[in-house]
Amino acid sequence: MITTGIDVGSKNVKVVIQEDGKVLGKGSVLAGLDTGAAISEALDAALKDAGIARDKVEKLYATGAGRQEVKDADDSRTEVGADAAGIAYLFPEARTLIDVGAEEGRAIRVDDRGKVVDFAMNERCAAGAGAFTEAMARALEVPLEELGRLSLTSTKAVAMNAQCAVFGESEVVSLIHQKTEKKDIARAVHDAMATRITSMARRVGVEPQVALIGGVAKNPGFVDSLQRDLEMKVFIPDDPEFVSALGVALLAAGIVE
Repeated sequence: MITTGIDVGSKNVKVVIQEDGKVLGKGSVLAGLDTGAAISEALDAALKDAGIARDKVEKLYATGAGRQEVKDADDSRTEVGADAAGIAYLFPEARTLIDVGAEEGRAIRVDDRGKVVDFAMNERCAAGAGAFTEAMARALEVPLEELGRLSLTSTKAVAMNAQCAVFGESEVVSLIHQKTEKKDIARAVHDAMATRITSMARRVGVEPQVALIGGVAKNPGFVDSLQRDLEMKVFIPDDPEFVSALGVALLAAGIVE
């Protein structure tokens, strides 16, 4: 059965088309102001990538904060359910799942069947999400894609107590005035973010193995900070930003429950 999963996030719309557990195509576009248009564009991109026509898709499920905007969806699932389904298929041995996207982070604990046992969300503070690193990169005048690599060159821990992006920028400016090296500030940014995420994860209980998904999973600086704070390795699937979309595509096909 060919099914489609659409994850309508706060920043990007991601689409996965699968058949019998094999990904046929993917598409991702910025959500922008016209979410409906972004959904159509991302779906068209995934269909083109898969090399199939829209009428070949037998079921379409949606997830994400804007899942109600997917007007022709056969059903929808919460982000937590989609995450758990995707990771249960990719990493069935995982017991803790951390998802960090543009505007929020969440931690999910699952059992040996991939069922959600508990979860916590950090949705009211950008200090625990990708938007925080974007703001800090601007304050440091460093391209976002370089911020993570820059932090890996630091061997010095610098305290940063920011609880939000606004105060974080003020701290960065203060550290710059104190002649703190950019690489050390970059590490401090990721350490502060990792601390918030691990604190959230510990509320639900961190059990190995730990899987990390979401767009921020592609940031090596954050991954390094998170692993140091957790004191354990985290496992990252290929295309971590597409796991939620894959999860609902698999749920639509009945491959996972």
